[in-house]
Amino acid sequence: MKRAIISDIHSNLEAFEAVLADIASQDITEIYCLGDLVGYGPNPIECIDLMRKSVKVCLLGNHDQATLFDPEGFNHSAERAIFWTREQLENPNLLGANERWDFLNELPRLCREDDFIFVHGSPRNPLNEYVFHDDIYNERKMERLFAVIPKYSFQGHTHVPGIFTEDHEFFTPEDIDERYILGDRKVMINVGSVGQPRDRDPRACYAVLDKTLIVFRRVEYPFEKTIEKITAIPDLDNYLGQRLRDGK
Repeated sequence: MKRAIISDIHSNLEAFEAVLADIASQDITEIYCLGDLVGYGPNPIECIDLMRKSVKVCLLGNHDQATLFDPEGFNHSAERAIFWTREQLENPNLLGANERWDFLNELPRLCREDDFIFVHGSPRNPLNEYVFHDDIYNERKMERLFAVIPKYSFQGHTHVPGIFTEDHEFFTPEDIDERYILGDRKVMINVGSVGQPRDRDPRACYAVLDKTLIVFRRVEYPFEKTIEKITAIPDLDNYLGQRLRDGK
């Protein structure tokens, strides 16, 4: 079984559509999303609708939860985007509003399948914990994270793709020629972000799992179109669009 693992769409319709087209061009049977369908971007309605009909497994992200409830610990621009997103979803003139709310409200926090765990944040805090590349120097944190992994963990949240190994190493996709073969050692795989990459590469990012082979893929999309949409919405900070150009 060949699966696409995507994460952090963040209401970026152009990036999401480009990634789905790239997935469709391969022999991929299932799509798993690790959360954060909404937040930051200009098309939450369209992204939720597309997610509902395209993806087998979708998890809850911290921005999804904040949209359902109240945002805590978010910066000002992220918080404004969340409240704006909520207003769009609450629009009584849009068909399917209740179904979208139900979809978000029913998203699970994690998915376990044999040796795999799929989360948004981290294996021990599926919703909110960040695992950054420099955490490899935090021995205690890494040991506690790997202690709760069955064998392999797929996650997002930081928007930075890469492989964390049990012996406290981190490999970017470029370090490993975009490919990694799963073995006997535990690993955490961050699949990057579809809608807001932060590794200084503006292309959308996701991963493909083909038996034991992981392949990171980058997909170009018309981010200037997304930027124009964000700029046209007063409640969305212009910076949320500008950062898409630089992938940061």
